[in-house]
Parts: sequence; C-alpha cells; structure tokens
Amino acid sequence: MKTLSGNLRRFADSRRGVAALEFAMIMPVILLLFLGTFDAGNGIAIYAKVRAATYALGAITNQYSDGSATALTPPISTSTMTTITSATTAILAPYSSSPATVVVSQIKATSATQATVNWSYSPTAGQALTQNHAFTLPTGFVANSCGTGVSSSNPCYLIYAQVSYTFTPTFGAFLTGPISLSDSIYTTPRVSTCVQYNGTPSSC
Repeated sequence: MKTLSGNLRRFADSRRGVAALEFAMIMPVILLLFLGTFDAGNGIAIYAKVRAATYALGAITNQYSDGSATALTPPISTSTMTTITSATTAILAPYSSSPATVVVSQIKATSATQATVNWSYSPTAGQALTQNHAFTLPTGFVANSCGTGVSSSNPCYLIYAQVSYTFTPTFGAFLTGPISLSDSIYTTPRVSTCVQYNGTPSSC
C-alpha cells in the first residue's frame, strides 16, 4: 500500500511531459491560424486581381467607338469582345479564371433617374444583362458623370464592367464555404458618345 501511495504521490508531483502536453493542446489552434492566414492571403491576392481585371475591362472597352467615319477606333464585334474579356484570364494568373464571371455592358441614361441596358456581353452563358431592361444607376451619378443636361433627346452612355470570382479556400472551406469576390466600374466612352457593339446602337 505504501508503494502504491508513493507512486501516486510521485506521479502527482511529476512535471515531466507538461510542455509536450501544453504543446499538444495549442497545436491545433496554431495550425488553424497558419492555414487561415494562407487562405486569407490567397483571398486578398485574388480580390486585388479581380479589381485590376474590372478596371482593365472598362478601360479597354471605352476606347472603342460608334463606327462613325471620324472615329479613330472601330466599333466592337463579338470576336473583339471575346478578346477583350479574355484579358481577365491573363490578369488573374497564376490563379484559375474558371471561377470568374465577366460581364461588360453599355448603359444608356436618358435622364437623371432613368437608364436602360443598351447592350451587354458575357463569355458565360446567361450572365449578360438583359438588353433594353431598366437599369438603376447610383443616386446623382448621371448629373455628376454625364452633366446636368442629360435628357431623352441627348442620352448619356456608360460602359459598365463587372467581374465576380468564387473563391474556395484551400483549407477553410469547411468553415466558410465558397466566398464571392466581386467588383464593378463605370467608365464613359473616350472617343465617341457611345460604343457600338454589333450595330447597337445604330447611332448615338
């Protein structure tokens, strides 16, 4: 009995293995923090590329014209738009562009409060905006971007570029699931009043 009680007392007083036990307890937390930092870094990097791709799409598209004889650049065809939107793949590299959805549209504002989709293109089926449907612009946007003289007889055209990306964390997907990263930008045509796409609009 004395031997048993002595062994129990020595076991209770022993400090050997405490560090290993403490490390085993905090290791899962440290591992989660490390893997979470890896996922967060990838997410931030991809979001930065999404923003860069959105800007590039707007900046490239608004350099095309209405096809008039005096214009320095041509109008846009489907093949041209395919080339423009494919720039997203190069900008998103080395990340895959498969989870990305790209939409480039021209918005026609006919007053300070009314606008419609003039044309819209997306390489992904079913993602383009519906032509001639009403479009809601931010409050005061037309007056600040197109001037206060916009009316139904003098429409204002805007290029609207959108990029969205479904980011699936490598390690934290079981906690967060896929995360949607998106950005959009409005630009005004640079060389003509509007940008013509496949003959739309027939004139500005």
